[in-house]
Amino acid sequence: MNKTAIEALDTALGGHLIRPDDPQYDRARQVWNGMIDRRPALIARCRGTADVLAAVRFARVHGLPISVRGGGHNVAGTAVGDDAMAIDLSSMRGVVVDADKRLARVQGGALLEDVDREAQVHGLATPMGVVSQTGVAGLCLSGGLGWLRRRYGLTCDNLVRAEVVTGSGEVVYASESENPELLWGLRGGGGNFGVVTTFEFQLHPVGPEVFFTFVAYPAEERKKCYQAYRDFTAKTCDEVSTLVTSMTVPDAPDFPVLEARGKPAIAFLGAYAGAPAEGEEALRPLRTVSEPLFDFSGTMRWTDIQSMLDPGFPQGNLYYWKGRTVTEEALSDEAIERLLEHAAARPSPLTTLVLWHMGGAVARVAEHETAFGGRKAAYLLAAESVWTDHTDDEPNIAWARNAVTDFARYSCGGFYLNYPGFLENQNEITRATFGSKYERLQALKRTWDPDNMFRFNANIPPA
Repeated sequence: MNKTAIEALDTALGGHLIRPDDPQYDRARQVWNGMIDRRPALIARCRGTADVLAAVRFARVHGLPISVRGGGHNVAGTAVGDDAMAIDLSSMRGVVVDADKRLARVQGGALLEDVDREAQVHGLATPMGVVSQTGVAGLCLSGGLGWLRRRYGLTCDNLVRAEVVTGSGEVVYASESENPELLWGLRGGGGNFGVVTTFEFQLHPVGPEVFFTFVAYPAEERKKCYQAYRDFTAKTCDEVSTLVTSMTVPDAPDFPVLEARGKPAIAFLGAYAGAPAEGEEALRPLRTVSEPLFDFSGTMRWTDIQSMLDPGFPQGNLYYWKGRTVTEEALSDEAIERLLEHAAARPSPLTTLVLWHMGGAVARVAEHETAFGGRKAAYLLAAESVWTDHTDDEPNIAWARNAVTDFARYSCGGFYLNYPGFLENQNEITRATFGSKYERLQALKRTWDPDNMFRFNANIPPA
């Protein structure tokens, strides 16, 4: 690269090109996870598809690999890569809703809160995650678990069309009628095929008020609660999407239940995708297992539910998350004893051990219909290490790895690539996750990114 070429790119962008000597550079390269400290060669802060196209073509000419920043929320820090062209979509957060067709057109830098805000004007929503500051793009491209998953599927299941800038520097569209194989790959295959500048999602009637349960019990009741959850998930309806988490109650002055602050606990969280009165009845068994430490359950606005967990995951904390799809045996009596051991061994009070109930609409999509791997899982085990001091890095990372490795005996064979750790051993992880679909994804990669320019992800090298 020479100065003239860089200046020409800066002039061509409607947005802004940030260089290492720019006063904005250090702030622009920061992502949500404080563990990530990488130095891109250039950061192209784009305003639209034309900017993305210019940045990709520049990277091709100058031999730069490309990272893509949507919300910057991926725990592995895939938004930035050392010596890469970082394509930053954070200025592209537009959302347009067609209420009659129940479709939302969403730019690649949008956050969950952007989609929910616009869709809820019309009493609509699409399955997203559970923290409103999460980027839509990364969440969707590797699956997307949220409070509507058992009723309406994963985020990627509701993707109906996408505009993509490919590794060869073209703008293409993916839908059931245009490049359908690319749409198949975007539904769970990660950011391997290009920069998705616009997503189009199917919307569903949700809210504006939904019944939500958030009830916690003392740690001494964990075994009883896991057993109760096993019974509950065996017979609950598809409108119910829940999780169980071993946690520590925040020891914060603004936490409303004084006597619960700082105590280890187990909690049930979940939503009912239907009438609130029906939801209250359907979720009642989770609220009556024992005497709760607190019970914040009730009918709430959908947008409040979507942002409820935000305070627990602030930017700048240190994160290491691993997730594995598991069978019903992950709540067998033997497995519950293992859950109890790992819950008790959490090295940080901010850390959680979570079981997400899968099934329902997630399982009704055949394994071959999308790239996403793990359709038949009963649960997703997520070891979510969170801490604040780098001197504690080693025990927190080791705890999450150990918990997920221990549950390999109950595995469905794959991992959840939105909880990828630091993408260590990624070839092993991606092959296990995609299974028989791996070669099909390699062929797709060869078509749209034969030079593997998009490699800062759960990477699938081209065949």
